[in-house]
Amino acid sequence: MKKDLHPEYKEATFTCACGAEYNTKSTIDSRTIDICSNCHPFYTGKQKLVDAAGKVEKFKRRYGQK
Repeated sequence: MKKDLHPEYKEATFTCACGAEYNTKSTIDSRTIDICSNCHPFYTGKQKLVDAAGKVEKFKRRYGQK
């Protein structure tokens, strides 16, 4: 392989909004994620409303009960 062509592959920590931390290797630095397998409704079996930028309220205002 050519030198200095590929990005550095290093340790990274991904932290979820629920507080779960995942240590892995990546080409990017540590990041914060919104949802993970510990808090995702598909894996937990609990219904959870994930609202990104007020989209649910906007939907309710537009198509709410009249």
